[in-house]
Amino acid sequence: MLSRRRLLATATAAAAVPFAGASTFLCASPAAAQANAAYAMSYFKESPNETDDSYALHLAVSADGLQWTPLNQNDPVAVPTAGTGGLRDPFILRKRTGGFVVLATDLKGRVFNLNNQYLHAWDSTDLRSFTGYRRIRVHGMATHSWAPTAFWDPSRGQYGVVYSAYNGTRDVLLVNYTADFVNMGSPQVFFDPGFNVLDGDVLAHDGAFYLAYKNMDNGYLYVARSTTGAPNSFTTLTSGLRQGGAIEAPILVKSNSANAFWLWGDSFSPSNAVFYAWQSSNLAGNSWSALDQRAYTAPMSSKHAGIVPITEAERAALVSRWGAPQWNRLKSYNFPDRFVRHAANVARIDPFPMEPPADQQWRLRPGLADASGVSFESVNYPGRYLRHVDYAVGLVQNDGSTQFAQDATFHRTAGLADGAWASFRSHNFPDRYLRHSGYVLRIDPVATATDRADATFQVTY
Repeated sequence: MLSRRRLLATATAAAAVPFAGASTFLCASPAAAQANAAYAMSYFKESPNETDDSYALHLAVSADGLQWTPLNQNDPVAVPTAGTGGLRDPFILRKRTGGFVVLATDLKGRVFNLNNQYLHAWDSTDLRSFTGYRRIRVHGMATHSWAPTAFWDPSRGQYGVVYSAYNGTRDVLLVNYTADFVNMGSPQVFFDPGFNVLDGDVLAHDGAFYLAYKNMDNGYLYVARSTTGAPNSFTTLTSGLRQGGAIEAPILVKSNSANAFWLWGDSFSPSNAVFYAWQSSNLAGNSWSALDQRAYTAPMSSKHAGIVPITEAERAALVSRWGAPQWNRLKSYNFPDRFVRHAANVARIDPFPMEPPADQQWRLRPGLADASGVSFESVNYPGRYLRHVDYAVGLVQNDGSTQFAQDATFHRTAGLADGAWASFRSHNFPDRYLRHSGYVLRIDPVATATDRADATFQVTY
């Protein structure tokens, strides 16, 4: 795969970046005027060795906008059937007339088509089904159409569809105005600050429009503001923001329940597929604080997401339609970038992402020795459980013995370092807890603050 800098040097695709981020905007509509109390996320999937890649539409929901429940067992809910046959960067907009439209980059895999004039589109009444699949042509140039977002422009009485493209000089954000997401109008430059940019995301708030974008020349995310939302009317507000080694795909989200805004970003390398987040109480200022990774958990293998506020009834209906996962992940409290996994039958905590991703998935069964407890069964090795032997914890095939059942049973308690999290006390050594030491799991007595942190986990997805 070409590096970003090589693509920057390519005459037909200056500043082309492998992953083009989707984004978020909720327009004012009769449905949206209801009390939004939850969120839906759209995404595609990639993992370091491609074992969990899925270039299709995935959905997750959240009650608080930070902890996410993937739907349909983290499998697709819709798959494109034309163009490249795959998508990246899906985005969901609630339409003013009710229902939703889904837009996505027409691109499958990791070989990047630099000349694609189309976007994928679906309509949906409630995100429980998807109809009207089509590809919409947004321009006729020899360039790409990446990372679509959309917003309602009240002064025009139309939606603006914003996406990344090369204008012959550099990568800019283009916009097409449409009333129906079928007849797309003519493209025009929406944002060109004089350097290469990618991954625009528009959020309307308090009579103004905010644009998050990536500066390709320095690799940082920024937020700009416009009082009109018109093309070429945005002024950058913030200093550059970045977490991790590289970041892109900004998403701006307004909290449903507090005076808070979130800016999400996504590392662009599949070998480091991690979401990061910031929070601010002043969208028009320059005061974004990085969120601790304890505060949020994105769906496993998710990439370049879009987030749309929904009602609690819509969230419940989505879970009813698609189902919550039949498995969990365990997130470390004091190393929140690490999850409990098995590797060569050794239980340990490793950074996310990891291969294969299923090594970190567990079915929480009623305790084998006591149904009031819990036993951890591997998803990709059914019949094998976390068991301690000489206090070390590994993945072991259930032999049906009483000893195995006792060694593989734990009792969940309030987290020793944080009561909102969880700790797991050994069934047959009740003075010992499941903890990590040197990233390897074992059962030990808990005496110090470090011990308590090592023995605290979040049961998540």
